Amino acid sequence: MKFLAVDIGTGTQDIYLYQSGLAIENGFKLVVPSPTMIVFRRIKEATIKGEDLVLKGLTMGGGPSHWAARDHLKAGHKLYATPDAARTFDDDLDALQESGIEIISDDEEKALPSAVRRITLKDFDLQAIARALAEFDVSLSDLDGAAVAVFDHGAAPVGYSDRQFRFDYLAERLDAREGPPLLSNLAFQRGEIPKKMTRLQAVEDSAQGLDAPLLVMDTAPAAVLGATLDTIVGGKSQIMVANVGNFHTLAFRLKEDQVEGVFEHHTGLVDRIKLDRMLSEFASGILTHQEVFADHGHGSLIYAQEPYLMGEGAFDVVITGPRRNLMRQSTLRTYFAAPFGDMMLTGCFGLLAAAADKLPLIGEQIRDFLYSQSGSDSGKPPWELL
Repeated sequence: MKFLAVDIGTGTQDIYLYQSGLAIENGFKLVVPSPTMIVFRRIKEATIKGEDLVLKGLTMGGGPSHWAARDHLKAGHKLYATPDAARTFDDDLDALQESGIEIISDDEEKALPSAVRRITLKDFDLQAIARALAEFDVSLSDLDGAAVAVFDHGAAPVGYSDRQFRFDYLAERLDAREGPPLLSNLAFQRGEIPKKMTRLQAVEDSAQGLDAPLLVMDTAPAAVLGATLDTIVGGKSQIMVANVGNFHTLAFRLKEDQVEGVFEHHTGLVDRIKLDRMLSEFASGILTHQEVFADHGHGSLIYAQEPYLMGEGAFDVVITGPRRNLMRQSTLRTYFAAPFGDMMLTGCFGLLAAAADKLPLIGEQIRDFLYSQSGSDSGKPPWELL
């Protein structure tokens, strides 16, 4: 069996190909520029060449690509975008028009002169990944499934805070009244994605060529789930894990795999001292939603009545994520997770764990693969599969 896991962040997209029977450390992997960084570079190139530009395709992650689009307009060049592509930058298309981006229909895009440069937007480019691996004689034509992680604010109504909207969504998915509050509740099969989660939906739309099961998940829960596969972490019944991402920092309290609480902030608005304090308050149960939201974060939600006790066991908090070095000098006792020896693939391993929960036809085999290898070398070397 072959299963592809793709964790799409702001800086990189991290790719892992699971193949049954192969030792997990021998799995083929890529860490390459993220889709938004690729679009960022293409827009910058168009700006330098003085080309007018049209963005088409699907809604995807923004950030760097949006900054490049603003610079393109400031340089005096035209920038067109079809509606779905434009929603990469803002769900409010009227606001985008006011900023200088001309929103046009698909038919109007086709009628533009050939001199206008086209850039197609999408987060998940299976064909590009397949071409890259094909250069090394690895085929994806026989995939049995794929899982993709992206960060999605969701499409908040006009006038409704997108920070509050996203946190409402997290609270809804982790509501214990709807069943066990598991991290895998933030993963969806085809046809299950809430319509308001437009970036997750766009990933599904971009995978039309995949004739196999697809799972789509939020990035931070995937990373936290992956961190629990570290052998030092996995043996604990209660843990706190912080994913320090490029744009967002999320922390989860987990007990027996169930979520006891979550808080989310913007990484650029915290330093080590503030994050130490917030994690301590989160552990004790006194970090309020109002405090985090008033500080321009997303919020805090704590389900558990009992505090998470610091000072017991070997560490207080598990750290992962591309900005994890923010916590190197933490006053808390930290453990930097590296499941199967590879921190960069933490999200991919979390996607595999979510697939084990959510894809019944192939989940059991993936579960055996992940958990049987957590403490033993049960996989084969590559040449034994030839």
